Amino acid sequence: MTAIGFVGLGAMGGRIAGRLLDSGHVVYGTNRTRGKADPLVERGLIWRDSPREVAEQAEVVFSMVTDTAALEAVTRGPSGILAGVRPGTVYVDMSTVSPAASRELAQRVRELDAVMLDAPVSGSVPAAEYGSLAIMVGGDPAGFARVEPLMRELGRTVTHVGANGQALVMKLAVNISLAVQMIAFSEGVLLAARAGIDTELAIDVLCSSAVGSPMLRLRGPLVLDRPDEAWFDVRLMAKDVDLALEQGRSLDVPLPSAAIAGELLARARMLGYGDQDIVALFDVLAHLPEPERAAAA
Repeated sequence: MTAIGFVGLGAMGGRIAGRLLDSGHVVYGTNRTRGKADPLVERGLIWRDSPREVAEQAEVVFSMVTDTAALEAVTRGPSGILAGVRPGTVYVDMSTVSPAASRELAQRVRELDAVMLDAPVSGSVPAAEYGSLAIMVGGDPAGFARVEPLMRELGRTVTHVGANGQALVMKLAVNISLAVQMIAFSEGVLLAARAGIDTELAIDVLCSSAVGSPMLRLRGPLVLDRPDEAWFDVRLMAKDVDLALEQGRSLDVPLPSAAIAGELLARARMLGYGDQDIVALFDVLAHLPEPERAAAA
């Protein structure tokens, strides 16, 4: 089986690494916080103290971190992934980060006679656990062909969408809709509830209607029963919407619904919901002051 490295063993990365372990691969891993990796070590993950040491052991290196700054932290410097990459290595970054920063990093990897792919995922914690993610891939087609079988162990769909950075643009396009759908759904539930309709019934009707996307059918019930561990937290969604708005400005694409979503996500963070699942947007809407409701209208 393939020797794999995995840098970033948080809620999503840890579950993806776990699937690779369950498939029989040798997996070397590291994480900023060792404690998050301990359950994986018990399942067979081989701990290494730095991203460099992980990359030195692996034919294919994965990373999944929170943002562009974190990606720079795990790739640069004497202890970073790039210091351990060897000629012929395929480096797959599954983080959602700035497309421009990812392209620049891919160029540095090419200079090491290795290949980098950006491979962000669509799907939350349960999808990562059960291998039903949708994976978008950008980068060299030959490099993609080498790791496609691995990715198909992790995702229900795996789609090569173009050159380096293009998968990240596609992921940001997806997440605009996730944020906007969550807001529109929350508005509908709140409208029904304020009119006296049972909230659970309203959620069920909306999820069963024509607007009941797979995301809403999965996440809608969480409005009343929020998970202890966020499937996709407000802070990360705010980061992704900000990246999408940045792309919109650079490409002269108007993104009015994304802009509204960004404002509500910023408000959610101000109110202390940053670490909670994006279903917390329901609570944010429910408690908007009256003047702001009028302005939003």
